[in-house]
Amino acid sequence: MKKQKIIFSLLAIVFSFTAFAQPTAVITDPQKNYKEAKELFIKKEYALAYPLLKELKQQYPENQASNNRYIYEDVNYYYIVCGLKLQLPIAADEAINYIYDVDNEPRTELMSYHLAKYNYLQGFYSKAIQYYEASGYNNLSTEEVADKKFELGYSYFNIKQFAKAKPLFAEIQREHDSKYYIQANYYYGFICFYDHEYAEALSSFAVIENLNQYKSVVPYYVAEILYFENKKDEAAHYTETALSRGGLYYEKEMKQLLGQIYFEQMDFKKALPLLEYYVGNSKKITKETQYELSYCYYKLKQIDKAIEGFKQLSNEKDSLGQNSMYILADCYLHSNQKENARSAFQYCADNNSNKEQQEVSAFNYAKLSYELNYQDIALSSTKKFLTDYPNSNYIPEAKEILVSLLANTNNFTDALALYQSFDKPTASMQKVYPRILYGKAVEYINDQQITMADDLLTKIIALPASSVTPYANFWKGEIAYRLANYDEAIRHLTAYLDSHVAAQGEANPMTAKYDIGYSWLKKENYHQALPYFEQIEKSSSSSLAIEQDAYVRAADCYYMNKDLAKANSMYENVLTNALPESDYALFQKAMIVGIKNPGERIQTFASLIHQYPKSNLVPDANLAIADVYMANEKFSNAIPYLTAILAAPDAGDLQPKAYLKLGLIYYNTNNNKDALNNYTQLIQNFPQSPEADEALENVKNIYIQEGKPNDYITLMNKIGKNISDTQADSLTYTTAELQYMNSDCTNATTGFTNYLSKYPNGHFVLEANYYGAECYSKNKDWTNALKGYDYVSSLGANKYFERATLAASRINYFELKDYAAAEKNFQSLRFNAVNQDNKLEALRGLVRSEYQLKDYAQADTAAKELLTKKGISTDDKSIADLVLGKSLEVNNDSANAIIAFRSCAAINRSAWGAEARYEIASCQFSLKSFIAAQKAAMAVIKETNSYDYWVTRSYILLGDIFEQKKDYFNAKATYQSVVQNSTIDELKTEAQQKLDKAIAEEADNSKITN
Repeated sequence: MKKQKIIFSLLAIVFSFTAFAQPTAVITDPQKNYKEAKELFIKKEYALAYPLLKELKQQYPENQASNNRYIYEDVNYYYIVCGLKLQLPIAADEAINYIYDVDNEPRTELMSYHLAKYNYLQGFYSKAIQYYEASGYNNLSTEEVADKKFELGYSYFNIKQFAKAKPLFAEIQREHDSKYYIQANYYYGFICFYDHEYAEALSSFAVIENLNQYKSVVPYYVAEILYFENKKDEAAHYTETALSRGGLYYEKEMKQLLGQIYFEQMDFKKALPLLEYYVGNSKKITKETQYELSYCYYKLKQIDKAIEGFKQLSNEKDSLGQNSMYILADCYLHSNQKENARSAFQYCADNNSNKEQQEVSAFNYAKLSYELNYQDIALSSTKKFLTDYPNSNYIPEAKEILVSLLANTNNFTDALALYQSFDKPTASMQKVYPRILYGKAVEYINDQQITMADDLLTKIIALPASSVTPYANFWKGEIAYRLANYDEAIRHLTAYLDSHVAAQGEANPMTAKYDIGYSWLKKENYHQALPYFEQIEKSSSSSLAIEQDAYVRAADCYYMNKDLAKANSMYENVLTNALPESDYALFQKAMIVGIKNPGERIQTFASLIHQYPKSNLVPDANLAIADVYMANEKFSNAIPYLTAILAAPDAGDLQPKAYLKLGLIYYNTNNNKDALNNYTQLIQNFPQSPEADEALENVKNIYIQEGKPNDYITLMNKIGKNISDTQADSLTYTTAELQYMNSDCTNATTGFTNYLSKYPNGHFVLEANYYGAECYSKNKDWTNALKGYDYVSSLGANKYFERATLAASRINYFELKDYAAAEKNFQSLRFNAVNQDNKLEALRGLVRSEYQLKDYAQADTAAKELLTKKGISTDDKSIADLVLGKSLEVNNDSANAIIAFRSCAAINRSAWGAEARYEIASCQFSLKSFIAAQKAAMAVIKETNSYDYWVTRSYILLGDIFEQKKDYFNAKATYQSVVQNSTIDELKTEAQQKLDKAIAEEADNSKITN
C-alpha cells in the first residue's frame, strides 16, 4: 500500500506540471469539469458537485479507466461521497461496494468514515459503529477525528454499550476547546451515574448544569447522586430548589425523590402530595412507590385510600408484600371490615418473610374465620395453627375457639374426627361430644345411612344423659320401626315421650305416637295401637296428613277389634270428608257390610271401582267381587272381574290368584281346556308363586282324569319341573334351611351353595337363592348377596320378589353406588310390587337413582309423580324439589329453578339441601344477580358446611363473583383458600386455574411493574 501512495503522489505531480504548461485553461483545458467538481467537493458544496460528478462518470466510464485512471478513481470516490453527504440511499450501497472492491486503503478508510456518518445521521447506530471502527484515524482531518469520536461514542451510547462509549466521551470532555465538550460532559456524566461513579458524574454535570439545554434534565441526576451518597438533607434542599425554579423535564421523578426522602424522614404529611403527584402522573410505578404512598395514607388516617393502595400489593411475596397485608388487615379492622381483614391476614399468613407477622396473621385468620362463621376454614386453620405454633402465646385462645367450634359447628364429620384425634379431650369437649354424635347421626339418617346412624345413637344413649339423649331415643325408635324391629321401636319412642322435651323438627311427640301406634298395628295388637292413634287424630276433617292417616288407622283398629259399628262410622266420616284414603275407607265398608249381605258387598265394591277407577285397590275390589260370586257358585259372573285383574298393569301378585281362580272356575264347570290354559299361563308367568304349586296339583289331576299322564310329564319337563329327584332335592334343601333358621349363616350359605350346584332347577331354587342372599347381606358380602337377590327378582312375581328386589335396589344404590343398576331394580319393583309401601319405596329410589345418573328429564317425571303420593316424607319432598330444580336449570329456566331449589333447601339439611342452596347461588350468578348470588353462596358455607363438595363449590362461586366485580383482592384470596384447604382434586385444579387467571387480569390492569 505504501507503493500505491507513492504512485498516487507522482501522478499528482505530473498532473500539476501538465496543467501549468498549458497556455489557456479556459479555452483548452479538457479537465475543466473535473477540476470544477473537485473544487466544489473541497468546498463541501455537495449538491452542486454531485451532478457534475455524475456527468464525469459518464465521460470517464469504467471500461476506459486505464486511459484516465486517476480521474476515474477520483470521480468515482467523490461521486459516492457526495451521494452519502446528500443522504442518498443508493450511495450507501455504492459505498459498501467501493469498500470491498477498491484496493486503496486510504480511500476505503475514508469511505468507511463517510458511510459511518451517513448511517449515524440516519440513526442506524449499529451500522455506524461497524464503519467507524473500520475507518481508522490516519486519513482523517482533525475535525473528522473529533466528529468520529463523538459520533462513535454516541452510537455506542444509543445501543447501551456504555463501556465502549465511556472512554470516548471521557477523552472529549477533557478537551475544553472541543465542539463536543458540552455534550460529552453530559453523556460521560450520565454513564458515570449509571456506573455509580458519582464523584465523576457530579464533576461532569457541574460543567453543564446551568446551561439552557441541560438545566431541565441534569438536576434530576444530581439530586439522585446526592440521595445515593446518603446526603439526604442536601438532596432534599437541592431538589426543593430545583422544583421551585420549575421547567424540569423530570419534574414528577424529582417529586417522587423528594417524597421518598420525606417518607424516610417519617414526615408523611410532606411526602404524601409529592408521592401522590408522581403516582397520579405515571403509567407504571414500582411496588415500593405504591407501598410508600399507601403507608402515608395509613399514617395520616386516610384509611380508605390506604386500603385501595395496599390491596394492589397482594401479589407480592416478599417482606414488603407481607407487611402491606399486615397493615391492610389493620386498616380493615379499624374500618370494621372483618371479611376483608380475614383475607388480608390470609395473604400475610401465606408469606414467611416475617415469622412473627406470619404467626399473628395465622391466628387472626383462624379467629376471624370462626367469628364470621366460616366454620370449615376455622376448624382446619385453628387445627393447623395448633400444630404449627405449639408454643404460641395464642394457644389457650386457639383451644377455646376449637372447643366453641365443636359445640356450634354443623361440620359433624370433621368435628367427630377431630374429637377422636385428642388423647385426652377436655371437659368442655366431652360436654359437646353427645351433640356431635347426634348431629352426625341425623346426617346419616338424612342420607339414608340408617345402620351407621344407629351405631352413633347407641353411643349417645350409653353416655350420661344430655340434652340430646331424648332425641337420640326418638331416632333410635324411628330406625327400629323402619327396620321392622317393632319392640325396639316401641321401647325407644316411649322413652322419648317420657322425657317430655320440646319438638325438634321431625322428632316430635305426634310422630313418636304415630310410629308406636303403627308398631303395635304391625304386631297385630290393635288394643295397644288404638290409643296412640286416637291421641293423634283430632277429627276426620283435619288438614294434616298424619292426623288423617291416624284417624283411618284408628278405624282399622276398631275393625280388627270387631267393633264394626264404630269402624263403619269412622270410615263413613272419611268418605264424607273426601279424605285421601276414601277409596280405602269404601273398601273397608264393603268388607263390613258384606259380612251379613254379600250382595251389598258386591254393590259397594262396584261403587269403589266406579268412583275411584285409578285406585290401587281396584284389583282387590275385583278379586273380592269374584270371590263373592264364586262362593255362591255364580262362576260365570266372576269371570269378568278376574279377567280385569289380569289386564290391570298394577295388579301384581293378585294376577297369580286370578289365574288360579279362573282355572278353578273352568275346572268346576268341566271346561278343562280353558282351565289348563289358565293354569299353564300361571305356571309359566309366575312359576315361583304359591299359586303355581296349587295349579300344578290341579293340572296333574286334570291330566290323570283325562288319562293323559304323558302329557303331564311333557308339560312338567317343558316348564323345567323335574319330578324324578324330588326326595333328594327336598332333603338337601331342608338341611341348609335348618341351619338358616338356627341363624347359622356360615353353614347355611355352604348348604344353599351345595344345593344350587346339585339342583340348579330344583324345587327350592327360589328359597335357596333368597335365604342365601340374606346371609351374604348380613355379612356385607354385597356381590354375592346381589347375585341371589337378582335371581329371585328375575323370576317375576313370587313370594320373595318384592323383598329381594328392594334389597337388590338398596345394595346397588347405597353400597355399590351402581345407580344404573339401582334404577333398573327400582323400576322393576315399581311396576310389579303389590305392597303399597314397596311401590312408594321404588318410586323414591327411582327418583334418587335418576338424579345420581343426572338423567334429570326422567327424574323430573318420577319426582312429579312422587309428590302426588300419600304418605311421602320430608326427604321425598326435598329430593323431588331438587330434581325439579335441576331439570329447570339445565333448560336455562333459572328463575323457576330457584323456586324449586328453595323448596328443597327449606326442608332438608342433608346433602340435597346443601346442593339446593348451592344451586340457588349458581342460578343467581347466571342471572347476573351478583349480590343475591354472594349472599346465597355464603349461606351454603355458613349453614351447610358438612358437605365439602358443595361448600367448596360455593367458595369457587364466591371467587367468580368477586372476579366479575373486578375485586381481584378477594377473588384471589377466595380461590387461594380452596387451593390450600380443599381435599377434592378436581376443585383444587379448577380453583388454581381461576387464581392464575385473576392474577394475570389484575397484573394487566395494575400500574405496578416488577
